[in-house]
Amino acid sequence: MSSIRFFNPLMLWADVAATAHEMLLSSGSVIRMRSERIARAGLAPSEADLAEFQLMGHEKLAAASEAGAAMVNQLHTTQFVLFNRAVRHWLSGGVALFSLATSTSQAQAVTHAEALGTSAARTAAAVSQLSSAGARIVQRGLKPIHAKATANERRLAAPAEY
Repeated sequence: MSSIRFFNPLMLWADVAATAHEMLLSSGSVIRMRSERIARAGLAPSEADLAEFQLMGHEKLAAASEAGAAMVNQLHTTQFVLFNRAVRHWLSGGVALFSLATSTSQAQAVTHAEALGTSAARTAAAVSQLSSAGARIVQRGLKPIHAKATANERRLAAPAEY
């Protein structure tokens, strides 16, 4: 199953959607719990309240920088190579199409038609890989934010120890 998800762009994007959904639900719960805590603290927050309020800003910056670094790393390792491959195959398809259009014999036309078909198949495969790479970039970016949101939901929902 994992190898199917790795190679199928639709499954990768479905995984991104499920992760984003879970993250948004957790974030909503965290926002609610923290808002209630701020309202309860009023003008006289405790030391624990102040620590939690300060943590809110720090963790957002840390998760955002971690997500950005993960996305840039993934983009650097895959996206540029795949984009170059897709453009190269697309250009070879243009050459094959022009060659087919200027064929002077039936044998040449058959050869050029085969080259065009091969080029079209390679371009389609490269574009599919490009979509998969895009989904993996988004997955890498969501991972730290999702992890922080779900961990905060579990931590804040736990009974307080005073």
